[in-house]
Amino acid sequence: MKRFVRLIFFGNIFYGFCAVALSAEASLQQLLPLNGWLFYALTFLATVLYYNVAYLTEKPSSSPNPRSRWYGRNHIAINRFHTALTLLFVGLLLVFLFRYWQQLLLLTVAEWVVLALFPLTAALYYGINHKSVGTISLRDVGWLKPFIIGCSWAGLVTVFPVIYFHITTRLPYDISLLNLLLFLKNFMFISLLCILFDIKDYATDYNQELKTFVVKIGLRKTIFYVIIPLAVLGLGSFLSYGVTHHFSLPKILLNTLPFLALIGVAYSLQRRRSIFYYLIIIDGLMLFKALCGITAMQFF
Repeated sequence: MKRFVRLIFFGNIFYGFCAVALSAEASLQQLLPLNGWLFYALTFLATVLYYNVAYLTEKPSSSPNPRSRWYGRNHIAINRFHTALTLLFVGLLLVFLFRYWQQLLLLTVAEWVVLALFPLTAALYYGINHKSVGTISLRDVGWLKPFIIGCSWAGLVTVFPVIYFHITTRLPYDISLLNLLLFLKNFMFISLLCILFDIKDYATDYNQELKTFVVKIGLRKTIFYVIIPLAVLGLGSFLSYGVTHHFSLPKILLNTLPFLALIGVAYSLQRRRSIFYYLIIIDGLMLFKALCGITAMQFF
């Protein structure tokens, strides 16, 4: 059982499930039908592969990180697993291109820019090292790192489902205030989770002089001056939108729960927590948010 749990969470498979669930939530909240299985398969595989790359390329022998040591002990098996997922992703991507290449040619320049923007942002997070451009790595900017991750996730789960729907159905879709608000909500929610996750890496970031929020201002100030106020602001914004747009009480309450859970989890981090607390509880807030949103849209 422990080996299975480590595979799901250390192998970043759980992130794939979170991405699929958040994508489904975003489609429903933007009043669109769910996309077909191909979109969710590509979303799942792209997420798992992206997160695995960081650990497959580092040297884990002397790392204090249990996840890095796990990759070191299972290096051969994980490489084979990663290769199999890569081949599957490429195969499904070719299926998508074969089915919809004509629709892709009809996309506007603006849509192509949006399609390229979020993968490029995600790539720059890991960094580019080439003689023509030098070394560019957005993760080295500690305070910016959570927002880069939040932006990449918000693009994947909020914007890509809409563009995929537009491509596969050939139906026009104009950006509305609702689309922008949902993007901002996902961007802020995931960015706050990333700031919480930086608490786990405080010692490493401090030694590497990476100026994350917790390194610059300390644990308590990060929780009480950054996380909780921004979560309350996000909750207040949602409540005002929900009330003015006449959301039902159950729908408002369900969408309120993830913000309350985020505040509660932030408060709990005043005590030292294990890596699985971060991987299961903190990252699990993404899945919890998605399930609350899907339930609210489907039943209320």
